[in-house]
Amino acid sequence: MNALVKHGIPALPPFTAPGPACMFLPMQNSDSSNKSGLVALCVIFFCSGFPALIYQLVWQRSLFAIYGINVESVTVVVSAFMLGLGLGSLAGGALSRIRRLPLLPAFGVIELAIGVFGYFSLDLFHAVGEATLGAGLVATGLLTFALVLLPTVLMGATLPILVTHLVASTRNVGRSVGLLYFVNTLGSAAACFAVALVLMRALGMRGAVQFACLLNVCVAASAFLVAPRKRAKAEAPVAAASLNAPTSPQRRARFWLAAVLVGVTGYISLSYEILWFRVHSLATGGHAMAFASLLGAFLLGIALGSLFARRFCDTEPTDRHLRALVLFVLAANLAGFLVAPVSGWLLTVLPYPFLLPVVAVAAGLLGATFPLICHFGVTPDERAGSGLSYLYLSNIIGSGAGSLLTGFVLMQHLGTGQITLLLALLGTATAALLAVAARQPGRLPTKALALAGGAAVLVLALYGPLFSRLYENLLLPHRQGTAQDRDPRSEFASVVESRSGVINVTQDGVVYGGGMYDGVFSVDLVDDRNMIARPFSVSAFHPRPARVLMIGLASGSWAQVMAYHPHLEHMTVVEISPGYLELIRQHEEVAGLLDNPKVEIVIDDGRRWLNRNPDERFDAIVMNTTWHWRAHITNLLSVEFLQLMRKHLKPGGVALYNTTDSPEVQRTACTVFPHVVRVINSVVVSDSPLLPDRARWEQVLLDYRIEAHPVLDPSQPRHAEKLAKLLGMIDSLADANPPWWGMETRSSILARTEGMGIVTDDNMGTEWRINWPKK
Repeated sequence: MNALVKHGIPALPPFTAPGPACMFLPMQNSDSSNKSGLVALCVIFFCSGFPALIYQLVWQRSLFAIYGINVESVTVVVSAFMLGLGLGSLAGGALSRIRRLPLLPAFGVIELAIGVFGYFSLDLFHAVGEATLGAGLVATGLLTFALVLLPTVLMGATLPILVTHLVASTRNVGRSVGLLYFVNTLGSAAACFAVALVLMRALGMRGAVQFACLLNVCVAASAFLVAPRKRAKAEAPVAAASLNAPTSPQRRARFWLAAVLVGVTGYISLSYEILWFRVHSLATGGHAMAFASLLGAFLLGIALGSLFARRFCDTEPTDRHLRALVLFVLAANLAGFLVAPVSGWLLTVLPYPFLLPVVAVAAGLLGATFPLICHFGVTPDERAGSGLSYLYLSNIIGSGAGSLLTGFVLMQHLGTGQITLLLALLGTATAALLAVAARQPGRLPTKALALAGGAAVLVLALYGPLFSRLYENLLLPHRQGTAQDRDPRSEFASVVESRSGVINVTQDGVVYGGGMYDGVFSVDLVDDRNMIARPFSVSAFHPRPARVLMIGLASGSWAQVMAYHPHLEHMTVVEISPGYLELIRQHEEVAGLLDNPKVEIVIDDGRRWLNRNPDERFDAIVMNTTWHWRAHITNLLSVEFLQLMRKHLKPGGVALYNTTDSPEVQRTACTVFPHVVRVINSVVVSDSPLLPDRARWEQVLLDYRIEAHPVLDPSQPRHAEKLAKLLGMIDSLADANPPWWGMETRSSILARTEGMGIVTDDNMGTEWRINWPKK
């Protein structure tokens, strides 16, 4: 499953969004009211979104490489980010009450501090990770929290500080926040697309972090330059607000209602974002750029929505303002309900980028709610930043609940459509309760309640028709197999959804994991539908693979082949998604694997398992690695991983893994290992010479029995022909231009891939190349 990063602003995505430092920066103050000063501040606040977003993208990836990308690690990392932001908001609220504190210079100091931490962050994460590789889940959570505590607290502190600075000049929370939300979120959206299209591919992780540090310095310097000499004093709230002073019961009631609202909207927004990311990941086959592009569209929608909401923020909250808030909550949830099915339908007729405007529209409606809630609940005086810090903390709590409840619990037991329905109903209920709570005494908001009830009935009626073919539509660009399987009218035979991801199986037994082809339920070497010849080839290079490690289970076909190797004594299989076990049990070709006494199956991240078991050694390590451009696959293809893997090979041990025809992946293998042979689209690597033994391989193939059935029977012509074809692959090692279905030497691979790059943890290989699926 692709890893996700979280953000804690209401209506902002739960994962990998710019930190609070980029969300609510002041647009003007008493000393910079002229047009040029306003433009300068807008530029500062537009740019401030870049570094926070880059840090979150890179830091989460660095932490996932250390602690794994299974759902437990993802939840821990995301929750640590959220908790740090929440604590930072409280700290910022306390600082904003210090009357002599110059707020813009304080913001500049915070930006510098974040930049300094960012500069050393990757080295720090790596050092701590190396020292704590064996930590359990609780220890991992504490360590992750400690690593990201300082920068996330600093990011969280900026929100209340800068809102206090802004309200001192404008005396209107809603309109000010709406304008700031627009300018800075627009910068964050631009940063998302810059990261997806340029920064990660051109600079790698370390270069991207250094670029973020430079931006921190520039933003801080600009803040110092435009800062007023003295802190502006907040003017008294307008006369009409006197009845709503912070000490009045009415104002307190509004504030607590606003706190509940931002908590609920934070939960709904983050939960929707989790689901939308799953939809976009499936639509792109798990492309690394899917999340960044989704996030960019999401933030762009929020920016425009917050700007639009300003027109409803009158001097004081009125019936018009409250009606607008109820309508926006209803509309946002209806739009959120429609995102997944509409995206699936669009993908059947248009390429993936056309899905992004759908997200932007729904996000725009979500984004409009935050300025409206702030205007409703926060008094525009010197304590505005302090009050807003509590609203922000409430949102953090709600967003954290979205990560834990939706991402960790609900997605384990319910499908994407079912959770979407629950969120839509929760949103309509929230709108109804808001209308009742904010009503005038003695008046029942019948129209609002009727709208909420109608919306609930509508989503219940549309749920079945809209979500019945969601996955068939989303995976249509990636479908392989027979003509029947590629027919858009063909339904999947099996669908397994869990918090680890989505696995689909066609009527013809083709498996799709996370939206991409992931094998076939077949161990038939004669009618080879899935190039099953590759795991059979291990015997050509190793005389007796008694102890085997397999990273990745998928359909179980490769594991079934290795489990019945004549010389196997024990095989450890490490699989990150437990959903495959359920499917394997349903297919007789591989079902026996689960009860094989020689096989031990471990649910874990493969790289993390190797790190946590440094003393384990194997005769052979086998990986049917997924496509080289998918998100986080670098963790199993990079120089660093291959160096880790070689430590787990016994003397003379070999490793066989799928390169999915990537010349960069093949060249990386030749860079790390002195002995490499390409076998079809996979490579066999070793520190010992690789001399395929024809006679030994032939004998092993003839001895092979899978559940008592011989793999090859040379008395049958087709079987004899297949045996000759397999053994003939060895002859292609001498060819000047080896065929694809054959073997190729290391020197030939190096010559063919001359001038191409290699895969490292830092450059992330080919993950960030544009490779959108076509309709």
